[in-house]
Amino acid sequence: MDLVVEGAVFSWRGPSPYHFVTVPDEESAALKAASAAVTYGWGMIPVTATIGGTGWTTSLFPKDGRYLIPLKDKVRDAEGLDVDDVVTIALHVDV
Repeated sequence: MDLVVEGAVFSWRGPSPYHFVTVPDEESAALKAASAAVTYGWGMIPVTATIGGTGWTTSLFPKDGRYLIPLKDKVRDAEGLDVDDVVTIALHVDV
């Protein structure tokens, strides 16, 4: 399954600060439909993600009926991304 999503970068300032992009409703519904075939527990979905020229592997996790895409610091640094930047992310899920 291949999806292209767009969203704003946001920061979670918990005990381990991290940056995320929320997968929109329509794409989250498609991921949820495929999740039983690919999840490794707690609803986590392994993906290969790409922003611009930077690709990485990560896992989407469910939050409030949608999914969050974690953005590693190396990805944000490589692509010059900051909080509130709107990004386009290509996702590949092996189903």
